[in-house]
Amino acid sequence: MKKKSISISLEDDQMARHIALLVQKASKYESAIYIQSGEKKVNAKSIMGMMTLGMDISEELEISADGADEESAIEGITGFLAGMEA
Repeated sequence: MKKKSISISLEDDQMARHIALLVQKASKYESAIYIQSGEKKVNAKSIMGMMTLGMDISEELEISADGADEESAIEGITGFLAGMEA
């Protein structure tokens, strides 16, 4: 299992769109991918789970991946999140 922390900064009106794109990106990987915000940890491949995460406009997240492609999953998801910054 690999883990990485990342800080994101988004405009509130962009959140739903970015979450949908993040779920699509996560679904391309074989590994189980989770995103944690505070005490809440959700499956990054679940749109409903991600919508309930309640990410704030400026947020510190922990991304974890476990599986055959965990390295590339962590790199892909953190790269995607870094590119979302406004």
